[in-house]
Amino acid sequence: MPTPEPSDLYVQSLVRGLSVIRAFDADHASMTLSEIAAQTDLTRATVRRFLHTLIEIGYVRTDGRAFELTPRVLELGFGYLSALSLPEIAQPHLDAFSRETGESSSMSVLDGNDIVYVARAAVRRIMSVSISVGTRFTAYTTSMGRVLLAATDVALPETLERPTPRAISRATDLRAELARVRAQGYSLVDQELEIGLISLAVPVKNEAGATIAAINVSVAAGAHSLEELTSDLLSRLRATASEIERASR
Repeated sequence: MPTPEPSDLYVQSLVRGLSVIRAFDADHASMTLSEIAAQTDLTRATVRRFLHTLIEIGYVRTDGRAFELTPRVLELGFGYLSALSLPEIAQPHLDAFSRETGESSSMSVLDGNDIVYVARAAVRRIMSVSISVGTRFTAYTTSMGRVLLAATDVALPETLERPTPRAISRATDLRAELARVRAQGYSLVDQELEIGLISLAVPVKNEAGATIAAINVSVAAGAHSLEELTSDLLSRLRATASEIERASR
């Protein structure tokens, strides 16, 4: 999606401050001033001012050398999550699906060209990265993202990142895949996001039939045949989506 031109109401200092917060993630939970500056492409002096402001309002702490976020940053997303009833409705259904199948399941929504996880039922860790509510991935690299993109007219990038050698590499192929997802009503991503991981996703729709979220099941490659995935697990996942849809109306 093209980056919009800043308007006359654009507050650059706010954007820079948020970039400092967003620099922290699972791989960068604690960083020095220089590391944060490198992550954000901001000067050390600019980063220092933002960090000390964030320390004063309780979002960052430091031991004098390294900096890390505090639990208070959760407040920034709580307003959105608390107003979004769908994840709360979906959670028991995802839990039941995972108990029944022995596999992890999640729900996500589309945010620009990313998906954001809003609910998750994990039975084991099968990815190299830890996934929790709030985790983001580039949408087109994931099964849930492709389900969500197939239901929108969002602009797709012409240059695609390839997390694994199995990933789609051309925009034309991605558009063809999204058309296939739209026609069949589900997406199967076979080791494109991470080698050893297969994910199957279906849409969750509102009363008007519009796709508002996606749910998935993630399995280790070899744990199920593709036939099992597109028959037994797909039918169970669709049933779970239907249950969530009925409960949200």
